[in-house]
Amino acid sequence: MALRALWVLRYDPRAGGAVLFSRRYPTVEMRAEAFNGSTHVAIPSDSDFLKALLFELRLTDDQSFVEHRDTCTRIDHSSVRSVRVEGGDLWPVVAFQKSGLIYACLPLVEETLEPRPPLLTISGLSQGLALLFGILDYISPSRKNEAEMTAKIGQLRNLLIQACPLGTPLNTNISSLNSSFDDIQVTPTDEKQPVWRSNTYKGKPQVNVSITEKVKCMQYDKRDVVDMWQVYGVVNCKCDIEGAAPNVTLTLNLPTNGSPLQDILVHHCVTSVDPAMLMSSSVDPLDDSVYSGPYKFPFVPPSDAFNLCYYTSQVPVPPILGCYQLIEEGSQLKLTVNLKLHESIKNSFEYCEARIPFFNRGPIAHLEYKISYGQLDLSREKSLLVWVIGQKFPKSSEVSLTGTVTFGAAGEEHPTDYVCTGNTAYVKMYFRIPDFTLTGCYVDQHSVQIFAPGKPKITASRELISSDYYIWNSEASAPIMYKSLYY
Repeated sequence: MALRALWVLRYDPRAGGAVLFSRRYPTVEMRAEAFNGSTHVAIPSDSDFLKALLFELRLTDDQSFVEHRDTCTRIDHSSVRSVRVEGGDLWPVVAFQKSGLIYACLPLVEETLEPRPPLLTISGLSQGLALLFGILDYISPSRKNEAEMTAKIGQLRNLLIQACPLGTPLNTNISSLNSSFDDIQVTPTDEKQPVWRSNTYKGKPQVNVSITEKVKCMQYDKRDVVDMWQVYGVVNCKCDIEGAAPNVTLTLNLPTNGSPLQDILVHHCVTSVDPAMLMSSSVDPLDDSVYSGPYKFPFVPPSDAFNLCYYTSQVPVPPILGCYQLIEEGSQLKLTVNLKLHESIKNSFEYCEARIPFFNRGPIAHLEYKISYGQLDLSREKSLLVWVIGQKFPKSSEVSLTGTVTFGAAGEEHPTDYVCTGNTAYVKMYFRIPDFTLTGCYVDQHSVQIFAPGKPKITASRELISSDYYIWNSEASAPIMYKSLYY
């Protein structure tokens, strides 16, 4: 369970790619050579790896068809990729893109690479992915501040000495670590205290658990194109409990009609888990294994907040069904948007709005519209309509917007997009529903077991948030998306 290397890369469609951070582990690389034998592929230079990965992710200017990458027999179902470099195919590379940055690592495979072993047998994949998510959580708050982000990336090397010494991930919660060597804890004097529990809490025991589910969706309203949606969940915990190694057991439950959790990844502090929980996968379409819970996690908690587990789920229907029609009539565009809240969804939002952008055009010069509910705002740049639905849908659970838009002359300051050309356009939904999950997943506070002195205070919360929730214009072509395990 080790990593050969990891990278943080930047990609900008105009400026191209750049390597912001890289870390290689020579001792792990020597182990890889021994385990892989003749199938071993050496790691190329950072610049060559960047070029090869961007090509694999289809982020280069060359959009021509490449058989080994673009053939229809190869549809990416996960973030595990094979990157073709000068020495052969570098595999398994874990890589995903978020907010203009690409996070990647190369786990160690402790056997020959031909034939390729099943992904479930490579323990470093889950640990590598968890470490990348930890780096993402550490860097993300600084994405809009270039100086702060540069400073954080500069601290990564020191942080990884603590989090991933000699290529072995020990603590994936990068934000909880100290970038200075002055405050690094020595090995605990209590032999029972694990390395990820850096200090001992004193005070009244309390446990905070939050479940956050994000729903991704691509709706087309076309007979020949299948709509895609999936839920991605994370369970975050903060356990303030006395003792060097307190034992906690937390159980996730589903209602009778709940959607089973799949692709479960657990934090390394979990001491044991039912194998049936880990076998349910969304990657293999022929896999019919279903585990409907309860999902029990015994663990020794770290000192700071941490993500206990990640999961996905394939729910029967998306929370909001939509139809978007955009038709060009002479010098103006005629648009129609219909939205319907599914009857199974809690009709109580913190916020809910639909954003309708217009790319590769001038500013909106004239707008006429009619809405059945909410209010419609025009952005300052006059290139975006924001339909604020508010905190509830009406009793009918349906809302509609119709209107016509006329544009002025286009300038360099107006937004452009390589995909949304012609009438290819979308509506993007933004919403949050507190105290609700799409799967029905919840934490029964009475089922939380803590083997430590004192009666603990237990708080639990949950929420559903939209993420990349698109409704495409049904009157024009649109990019087809396939279900992907991780983004």
